[in-house]
Amino acid sequence: MSAEPFQIQIEQEVLDDLRERLRHVRWPSQLGPGDWTTGMPIHALEPIVTYWKESFDWRKSEKELNRFHHFLCSVDGFPIHFIHERGIGPKPLPIILSHGWPDSFLRYQKIILALSDPGRYGGDPADAFHVVVPSLPGFGFSRSREGKSLNNLQTADLWVKLMAEHLGYQTFAAGGGDVGSGVSRYIAERHPEKIVGLHVTDIGIIRAILASPDNSLSAAELTYKREATQWMVQEGGYMTIQSTKPQTLSYALTDSPVGLAAWILEKFHGWSDPQGKLQTRDSWDELLTNITLYWITGTIGSSAHVYYNNSRGLTPLVKNNVPTGLALFPADILLPPEDWVRKNFAIQRLTRMPRGGHFTAWEEPELFVEDIREFFRPLRSRFDTVPS
Repeated sequence: MSAEPFQIQIEQEVLDDLRERLRHVRWPSQLGPGDWTTGMPIHALEPIVTYWKESFDWRKSEKELNRFHHFLCSVDGFPIHFIHERGIGPKPLPIILSHGWPDSFLRYQKIILALSDPGRYGGDPADAFHVVVPSLPGFGFSRSREGKSLNNLQTADLWVKLMAEHLGYQTFAAGGGDVGSGVSRYIAERHPEKIVGLHVTDIGIIRAILASPDNSLSAAELTYKREATQWMVQEGGYMTIQSTKPQTLSYALTDSPVGLAAWILEKFHGWSDPQGKLQTRDSWDELLTNITLYWITGTIGSSAHVYYNNSRGLTPLVKNNVPTGLALFPADILLPPEDWVRKNFAIQRLTRMPRGGHFTAWEEPELFVEDIREFFRPLRSRFDTVPS
């Protein structure tokens, strides 16, 4: 199947059903102090649910999203949705940007046009990119194949086929965060000849450090090990469930929009800078667009399943020589020790951002765009194929 143009247009009955479910929510009792230590408190969730039910306008979000060029195609039998914005400049560099969980392709909504048309957004047209932003398999409009889902390595192979066979990009750049960081790093490891450069905003939990004896670690690595171990105990419950019993979880989150909202919003609250930033009233529309996307596509269960796949038989990443840029946002999860990063990546640019959390391009789009432009500027000479 060749890539076909796609417009988001959700049936009204789906939206009516959502609103009806929101009208009949059953609230649990608020146990504990109600200050996020036991999860999302009712006093934080209830006004958002009321807004979702009475004021949120999906059709407005739909219209805004449809200003991008969306496509659907099949890659190895997997239905894949992606945005493809062609660059406006003398020699745009193709780049594929991969999102994470519990966000979606919306992570990059604010930066797509600034990267593809820099001259219009205060930049140099020579920095233009052909921007490809796919929905990960099992996320959003990339609905999973019946009974099948993929891990990060398999998705990386899929992305290379998407870029080369469907879009004609034999050489390209790759970037991402969260799950998308792992996918992009596997592209660099498995297909280094395809990659001009790799730009990521995190490198995930460093299992190699956690598995190493304390006396073999540097002071920074030992600190990281202690902090990561504590984080896993206090904050990693979602990961344990999604890595072991995602199917059981999916019933509740697919059937209850309020349950779905709480599961996602808790992470946006805790992983943003400052904490809770993305859960202010001004951000409710963009948060609810992301949550509604999961709801209308029924993909919260399949998105959680990627954790299960990644925890079983995934080949460990090894060092490669692809030029790498790492942008570290200060409130992100478990910032890696710099000495370990430099030993294990071909780092050409490491930026410590002045602000921002886990949802990088969503939270701080201007900082993200500038770092992408700066990192890839000296690497553009490696790109020698521009499709017509």
